[in-house]
Amino acid sequence: MLERNKTIKTEQKALEINLDDTKYGTLVEIGAGQEVARQFFSAGAAAGTVAKTMSAYDMKISDMIYGKAGGYVSRERLEQMLNREFRLLHERLTETRPSNTQFFSYAATVTAKSFKQKNECHGWIGVQAQLYPGAPASEIILHARMLDQDNQTQSEALGILGVNLLYGLFNYKDNPKWIIDSLLDNLGRQRIEIDMINFSGPYFTDTDNRLMNLHLVRSWSCRAVMFDASGVSIPPASALRKKDVLVMRGSFKPPTKVHLDMNESAVKEFKKSGNLSGRGILNVAEITMSELTNDEEQDDASFLARVDLLAKLGFHVLLSDYVRFFSLRAWLRNYTNSRIGIILSVHDFDQLFNEDYYDGLEGGVLSAMGQLFCDDTNVYVYPIKINDDIVSLDNVEVTPNLIYLLEHLKANKKLLAIEDYNVDNLHILSRELIKKIPKGRGEWEQCLPEEIAKEIIEKNLFGYKD
Repeated sequence: MLERNKTIKTEQKALEINLDDTKYGTLVEIGAGQEVARQFFSAGAAAGTVAKTMSAYDMKISDMIYGKAGGYVSRERLEQMLNREFRLLHERLTETRPSNTQFFSYAATVTAKSFKQKNECHGWIGVQAQLYPGAPASEIILHARMLDQDNQTQSEALGILGVNLLYGLFNYKDNPKWIIDSLLDNLGRQRIEIDMINFSGPYFTDTDNRLMNLHLVRSWSCRAVMFDASGVSIPPASALRKKDVLVMRGSFKPPTKVHLDMNESAVKEFKKSGNLSGRGILNVAEITMSELTNDEEQDDASFLARVDLLAKLGFHVLLSDYVRFFSLRAWLRNYTNSRIGIILSVHDFDQLFNEDYYDGLEGGVLSAMGQLFCDDTNVYVYPIKINDDIVSLDNVEVTPNLIYLLEHLKANKKLLAIEDYNVDNLHILSRELIKKIPKGRGEWEQCLPEEIAKEIIEKNLFGYKD
């Protein structure tokens, strides 16, 4: 099996494309210079590849060329740029270029670091290309966050990313995961984060974009990806920005009546606390990478099933590699300054108070709690039933050396007990139900929302057999 070249430099990638006289296209960049075009010109022989470069910085000029859009740094604007430039190539050059030409259009619209603004540095980047002569265009679109601290280095990083995207599309088109793996070549994850990607067009008909976004986390292109309530991949910022966020962590294998009750009960407590932004509460179900095994094929099927089922219940779904709670809070703070609530079952209480989770962290559990509760963030604790006894925040046990820390967090209303709950559901455990589902229909169905049980049966999810 062929292996991906992981050591090839950016200049060599650009030169290889330039020396391939079948590739011919347009590079249009708005917001951080023309760094991708610069990479191709600096590599040499660009006349064989570049039909046109352009940067329509002025908003009126941009509107005149591409039409109105809801935002200048948006997917809508990027699509306008890609579609227009690809169409113009065909209209103007099809008759004069050799018949084996593969036209492409590359576009980027970004907001980088500036003197006056302290806005998030991010952008929409994409390419449309014929992947064999005369083919309809296939397309890759991605959303990127720039992590460098000044405009110059952000621009340089975008130039490298653009070359990686074009090179990956032309060279790894039969293996979309390799395209993703190559996006941060010569960059590293400290400079650019890719938090959404979408493949479309005839060449990628069989590519499942949810699995590609899952691979973004697996490949360390980002730490978390998000899916909206219809199960579609979205940039986290588009859903989280300025919202009050309520996150429920779990395996959701499968989602049960307890999960619904946990969320509904926590929403009531969340509202009681006040200080909401008024922009709405976003209900998020988070699955951590620790819930996935080394069997990618099995994980992919299970993951897609859970995304679909949680979306059916109205949740946005977050997949992250954050095990520590304070790391999740810090990530959410990239997108919202409003209130954050994290829902936690007593079953999982040791994930918060187990000191082993904080090995290597200076300050240990004290530092972790300080970082988790340093702002308007609360953890809502849902009770469980053990041997007919209800264990809640009021009587949960921790190791003796952490008792006073627990009392401190309770007294300062950082940890809050969920009090309005359905006691009839407390016996339900996903990890027990998942053992029963493969055995066929049974009492497990009564533990799930009706539409979830029906979906599992109809689609033979989680090993179900009639």
